[in-house]
Amino acid sequence: MQTFEIHIIVAQDDLDNLNHVNNVRYVQWVQDVAEQHWHTKATDDMLSEYFWILLKHTIEYKNPAVLGDVLKLKTFIIESGGVKCVRKVEIYNKNTEKLLASSETKWCLVSQQTMKPARITEEIKTLFS
Repeated sequence: MQTFEIHIIVAQDDLDNLNHVNNVRYVQWVQDVAEQHWHTKATDDMLSEYFWILLKHTIEYKNPAVLGDVLKLKTFIIESGGVKCVRKVEIYNKNTEKLLASSETKWCLVSQQTMKPARITEEIKTLFS
């Protein structure tokens, strides 16, 4: 299993009225890190042939993050077959290593040309294994 990581510093705009990171922001970060992982690994041909759509998203919130926290977002594929894959994202406080949130998202690969689901090729699977 190959992982991909990014780091984020919590900004004022990330906070809700309770002064911790808004739940919606976590969902955005889950999407952002998945997209960055795809764009980092995929070839130009893959990027021009395919895109991913979200089918199902679950997230479990464990601990809050607050202004100035440095977060580590770690993502990896846990299952891939046919036209779908399941991606895990874990969000940690980088300094304490405390898990803040964990998500699983089911994605579907779509052909740019037909706008229909496309089978995940071995080449694409290899990018993430």
